Amino acid sequence: MQNAYVGDIGDFAKYGLLRAIRGEGRLGVAWYLHPSPERPAGRQSGDGRHTTYLSDRDNWRNLDPQLFDTLGQLVRGGHRSVRRIEDSGLLGEADFAGEPLDIRRVPIAARAAWRHRWFEGANSTLANCDLVFADPDNGLYPDERFRPTQQVSAKRIPVAEVARLAEGRPAVIYHHNTRRPGGHHNEIQYWMQRLPGCRWAWYWRRWSNRTFFVLNPDTATEQRLRGHANRWKDHSKLLPVPD
Repeated sequence: MQNAYVGDIGDFAKYGLLRAIRGEGRLGVAWYLHPSPERPAGRQSGDGRHTTYLSDRDNWRNLDPQLFDTLGQLVRGGHRSVRRIEDSGLLGEADFAGEPLDIRRVPIAARAAWRHRWFEGANSTLANCDLVFADPDNGLYPDERFRPTQQVSAKRIPVAEVARLAEGRPAVIYHHNTRRPGGHHNEIQYWMQRLPGCRWAWYWRRWSNRTFFVLNPDTATEQRLRGHANRWKDHSKLLPVPD
C-alpha cells in the first residue's frame, strides 16, 4: 500500500470487500505501507491515477454509497493517506498496523532483523482482531525468493508472514496480479494452492487487475463473501479453491 493509492478504484474494491464481510468482529489491517517514490518537481506519478470512477456515480455509487462518497471527498480534497482512512470510520472498530515498511535508511546487514521486528510488531498490534487484512504494495512472494535485504521485497508479503497473520482466524490477503505465464487465473490457482487455509479468491477485473485471497473463513464470513461477490459481479469474479 502507498498513500498515493488512497481513493483509487483498487481502494474502492478493497474497502467494499472488507466492509461487506467483516461482520460484528474486530478488523485488523496490516497496511504494509510503502513510501511513495520521490519524483522531480513537475513530474507526476501514475500511482493512484485510477479515480475516474468517482465521476461515474450512476455505475459505481450504488454499490456502496457511503464508501463512494467518502473516498470522493478524500480525493477531491487532496487528503489521500491511510491515516485518513483510519479516521474516516469506513472500517468500523479496527486496529491498524501502520509503521512504514521503509528500509532505505536501514543498513543492508541489519535489514533481515529489521523486517523481522517490523512484522512481529504488526502481528502483535493485530493480536486481538477477529479478521485481518494484509495490504502489501505488490502482493505475494514465495518464501524461497524473498530477500528482506532488497528494496523490492519491502513491497511484498512472503507466505510465511501470511501464515502467521491468518493463524486461527479469517484473513484477506491482497495480491497485485502480474504477467505470470498462463494468465491471471493460472496465477490465482498457483497461490491458492500455496496459501494455508485458502478457500476463495475474489478477482477484481477493472482497470489494474488484483486478487483478494480469503483464508480460514467461517460459515458466516463465506455467506457474506458470496453475497458481496454477487452484488459486485459486473466488476469481479469469486473463485473457489481448485479441487
